[in-house]
Amino acid sequence: MALGRGKRRAARVEAAEGDPRWAVELRGVRRQYGRGGSAVHALRGIDLRLPRGSFTAVMGPSGSGKSTFLQCAAGLDRPTDGSVRLGGTEITGMSENKLTELRRARLGFVFQAFNLLPSLTVEQNVLLPMRLAGRRPDRRRAEELLGQVGLVGKGKRRPGELSGGQQQRVAIARALVTRPDVVFADEPTGALDTRTAAEVLSLLRNAVDGMGATVVMVTHDPGAAAYADQVLFLADGAMADALTGASAGQIAARMTSLTAPAATYAAAAA
Repeated sequence: MALGRGKRRAARVEAAEGDPRWAVELRGVRRQYGRGGSAVHALRGIDLRLPRGSFTAVMGPSGSGKSTFLQCAAGLDRPTDGSVRLGGTEITGMSENKLTELRRARLGFVFQAFNLLPSLTVEQNVLLPMRLAGRRPDRRRAEELLGQVGLVGKGKRRPGELSGGQQQRVAIARALVTRPDVVFADEPTGALDTRTAAEVLSLLRNAVDGMGATVVMVTHDPGAAAYADQVLFLADGAMADALTGASAGQIAARMTSLTAPAATYAAAAA
């Protein structure tokens, strides 16, 4: 049976934009640096889908491609081959200006070094993504998020007046302020002590469970990865394995055994 005009148009839009139920889609993503015999194959054909409202940790040995994976998935680096979709939107062929607009409006970032601006107040740091996206700063939204991360009454302080754990809480509030499609976290607990790290990871977990956020976190710490719904393991630029609902001990054991690429693993089946 032939599709009506409206249905044909909807089908074309879905084909162009992808399925919006998936927060992150990578299809055949490869990233190569250099050419010839000196070429470095950082990613060797990554295929995965991560649903909205999920918490995914990405682990692997040094040089496995974790950082390159995050950079390509977040539109910070362009794959050599393959495609990346965020929230159903194809970003692979976007201009740099369009990518910048998308990152400001639809993505959140949490880094190991916090990356707060010392000259701005806590509230101003939280609202910065809104300003950069050309949106009117929502002070009520900032106050709400600061309350949710345990920083009630600290909006007028400067980052230098806060502890490292408190600064990372500000960074999490900042990452969530625009209600992004995805929050990318790169070793978010790497500069924190064990107790503070657990508090920060609980906040990320609560952002997923309580606010419907989607978090993709690169980490070397099995304890941190255990907070996630699933752990993806990279080795030599390829997906080597995945664990769902695993304990820190199980994750550590898998990391220990991960000394060579396994057969490519389909991390998220269609």
